[in-house]
Amino acid sequence: MSEAAAPRRSIRDRLGLHRPELRAWAMYDWANSAFATTIMAAVLPVYYHQVAAVDLPENLRTAYWGYTQTVALVIVAFLSPVLGAAADSLGAKKSFLRFFISFGFAGCLALWFATQGRWLFASIAFIVGNIGFAAADVFYESLLPHIASPQEIDRVSTAGYALGYVGGGLLLAVQLAWITSPQTFGLSDGAVGSRLAFVSVAIWWVLFSIPLFRTVKEPTHDGKGMATLGGGLSDGFQQLAATFREIRRYREAFWFLLAFWLYNDGIITIVKMAAIYGAEIGIGQTDLIGALLVVQFLGIPCTFAFGTLAERIGAKRAIMMSLVVYTGISVLGYYMSTAMHFWILACAVAVVQGGSQALSRSLFATLIPPEKSSQFFGFYNVSGRFGSILGPFVFAVVSQATGGSRLSILTLIAFFAGGMLVLARVDENAGRLRASV
Repeated sequence: MSEAAAPRRSIRDRLGLHRPELRAWAMYDWANSAFATTIMAAVLPVYYHQVAAVDLPENLRTAYWGYTQTVALVIVAFLSPVLGAAADSLGAKKSFLRFFISFGFAGCLALWFATQGRWLFASIAFIVGNIGFAAADVFYESLLPHIASPQEIDRVSTAGYALGYVGGGLLLAVQLAWITSPQTFGLSDGAVGSRLAFVSVAIWWVLFSIPLFRTVKEPTHDGKGMATLGGGLSDGFQQLAATFREIRRYREAFWFLLAFWLYNDGIITIVKMAAIYGAEIGIGQTDLIGALLVVQFLGIPCTFAFGTLAERIGAKRAIMMSLVVYTGISVLGYYMSTAMHFWILACAVAVVQGGSQALSRSLFATLIPPEKSSQFFGFYNVSGRFGSILGPFVFAVVSQATGGSRLSILTLIAFFAGGMLVLARVDENAGRLRASV
């Protein structure tokens, strides 16, 4: 058959979403990315600085936001492996996912009541929402090896991240209009627009999670685990220590986790602290949210580009390239002083953010046995969550100690450099072979 006569592939086939369960799984990234975009990265950090914590000194607003991230991540880090092991024991990945989506939904709604000066309430509501968001990810990500083949995982994972960029970006565009032109929508001011944005995240998250629950089946369970929630959690605690010993048998997965612990710390710190850092140095709300909105849409082709790049040079090398870019962003961030600088660095982040995170997820999925995916993805999340604790904490401490956050930016270089050194030890082919035995 000639090239001209070859059947044309649909967009969903080119994205690797040729089966309903793959599309439904990827759609959850569209759903939960609203939390990551609006509440983690764009709207809440600026709102926290300008409204909820307005009575505090400038550097303490940034520091307290950093400490808020630290508390949230500590809680999630301890929960993730226990919940992952319990879900494997019970065969209840979707039930756990549903519960923590509801938990995150409640946290988002509570932010409506985080009015001027109520920084502590805003911190607590964020912590509740973040627990729901992060814990739900354990069970969402653990479904991937059960519905995608090893050849499909990279493309499906990056397609999910790309859909997340679209979903989070579309909602953020509407929210930006509420905030910058509140009277047009019958709102009294931009602060009310921000609070409405938090409520919209809750609704969006739940609404677009429905396809996953209707289409993706609960993975087959061998029935050997505990039959009750309490028993499953108890079993999860017992498996926690055993999982650490067991994962060391998968040498490449273990080394990858150490690398991920380091470099993900830097990535997450940039995501969580960029907007409030920009607000601290005097960049306006419209520029901060507008630049992060551009990140959402510029990140779409860049995420797919990284997926294609990984097919040619391997996921590990593609991740390495992204970490070099992140190191440069950290250096340039120290010198940032204008809105234009923030826009440029935001675009640089867009080039590498989705690809680095999607490929990290898919690379790890190929280094572990599918039947232990929840348990090992619990450890994957622990690596990310515990790793993420140190970055915001150091950022906050340095900001509080020095009266500003510029030196805090430079601390991130150590996380990216350390991550690259450890990642260099990972042998992708050997890891995949070991996971298949």
